[in-house]
Amino acid sequence: MIVYGIPNCDTVKKARLWLASHGQAHAFHDFKKLGVPPEHLTRWIAALGWEKIVNRQGTTWRKLDASAQAGVQDAASASALVQAQPSLIKRPVVEWPDGSISVGFQADAWAARLGESA
Repeated sequence: MIVYGIPNCDTVKKARLWLASHGQAHAFHDFKKLGVPPEHLTRWIAALGWEKIVNRQGTTWRKLDASAQAGVQDAASASALVQAQPSLIKRPVVEWPDGSISVGFQADAWAARLGESA
């Protein structure tokens, strides 16, 4: 299992703590230090859609000028923007052992995914 995100993001912190408290080993990929692996980003967008990957509610999005925001029209433009500004990716992105991908953190959904009761 690989968790992708930014270590100081509150949601990422909660997710990693939840995984640890449920005995789930995972690797952590820090977008700030290691960037966004393009081949993974392509897979995430294919699996979930670019609309779920780009966090249009966050501070980074709100700080973009209107033309940059308007320029995000499809997977290619979204991919280019999040490669340049990884903080725009909704976090955490998780690549699960079964090959599936999720974005965001919901304890009950994660418990169900792992076969636990919430």
